[in-house]
Amino acid sequence: MKKKKGKVLIIDDDEDILQAAHLFLKQHAAEIHASKNPKSIPNLLKNNTYDVIFLDMNFAKGATSGKEGFCWLDKILEIDPSAVIVMITAFGDVEMAVTAIKEGASDFILKPWQNERFLATFSAAMNLHQSRIEAKNLRLRQKQLSADLDLPYHDFLGQSQVMQAVFTSIQKVAKTDANILILGENGTGKELAARSLHRQSTRANEVFISVDMGALSESLFESELFGHVKGAFTDARTDRAGRFEVASGGTLFLDEIGNIPFTLQAKLLGVIATRTVTRIGSNKPVSVNVHLICATNMPIYNMVAQNKFRQDLLYRINTVEINLPPLRERHEDIPLLTDHFLKIYCKKYNKTLKKINDETLKKFERYHWPGNVRELQHALERAVIMSDYPVLQPSDFLFPAQDEEALIFEDYNLEQLEKATILKVISKHEGNISHAAKELGLSRTSLYRRLQKYGL
Repeated sequence: MKKKKGKVLIIDDDEDILQAAHLFLKQHAAEIHASKNPKSIPNLLKNNTYDVIFLDMNFAKGATSGKEGFCWLDKILEIDPSAVIVMITAFGDVEMAVTAIKEGASDFILKPWQNERFLATFSAAMNLHQSRIEAKNLRLRQKQLSADLDLPYHDFLGQSQVMQAVFTSIQKVAKTDANILILGENGTGKELAARSLHRQSTRANEVFISVDMGALSESLFESELFGHVKGAFTDARTDRAGRFEVASGGTLFLDEIGNIPFTLQAKLLGVIATRTVTRIGSNKPVSVNVHLICATNMPIYNMVAQNKFRQDLLYRINTVEINLPPLRERHEDIPLLTDHFLKIYCKKYNKTLKKINDETLKKFERYHWPGNVRELQHALERAVIMSDYPVLQPSDFLFPAQDEEALIFEDYNLEQLEKATILKVISKHEGNISHAAKELGLSRTSLYRRLQKYGL
């Protein structure tokens, strides 16, 4: 026997209709509430959640306008916007029932009804209610997941004048859909700024999609950003939406946009200009609605002058430009950031809250911080892990012996020079081999060979 499911409410002033509906539905529904008086609806909805509500169009004796039905339809949807309401109407009132559907009803049933039609309407309404519940739960899960993913990106702090100026700019432009370009060195918090823009925007409840443009190979560029259809190339086994489509309605963050090869920049420009994408293997353009935020640590204006970055693309992506200052230009923020990260990592590693002494803080403020806030964060995390004492000393941090910008050598042996240079550049790029190799003028393979040679 098929299991009964669902909780149903029937509102009709005709006792015979109530009884007939109750007798039929009790074979299929787990629980049925019925009432002749529509004024009982608010109280019933206050104390119950119904899968389906059957609502008569007319209640007053002799009434045929459907006015009462429309009134109660509005009140039910006001109380529960996700309610699934099936209007009960006489044959001559079909036009009114259609109007009710436009006003928010899900379906209508004619009286006298045929049981097969009644069952089909009830089943469809139950399925619709279940779909709405699943969609609501999915939205809630997505919202919670987005909040969880965004949690590590709330470390965007600063009390210095330059950072207050950045926060003011973000506050001004966040409510707009203007294309934004964030400029700043590695470790200054470009993604933090982008996520802050998203959180303060009208799209805050929608998705935030981040793409590292420097990690995209030329062969994957179009597929990743614009999507593809099944069979478009050898490994295209299914249709796949690109990042622009996935981010539609929300925010798309293109990090390291300065790394896009010149030959592919025109394709990105076309999508930004037309707000449409065409998947690889398809001729059908798809409209996309994204708030575009881009970022780079590269000297993008110099790149334009050198014909390495399209000027028209730069104009498209920087309606508003936000410059993030390096940590060496905001030393007054170091105590605030230090306290913040110490609290995080002491809690993470279950350590008693640590402090740093004045001497260490002074060294922090004199240090150049080539890796910016990210370098400070990693230095503090390491110190929390390694130190057994409540107060962190200068010896808990790997400060250079002299000016942090200089390479200090005991001798000028070429191998020692090369080894020290490699170590410094890799440290500067926080272990990113691709970026380090590029600065050293080497291929990744050549750099790996040198690392192996020196046991690094």
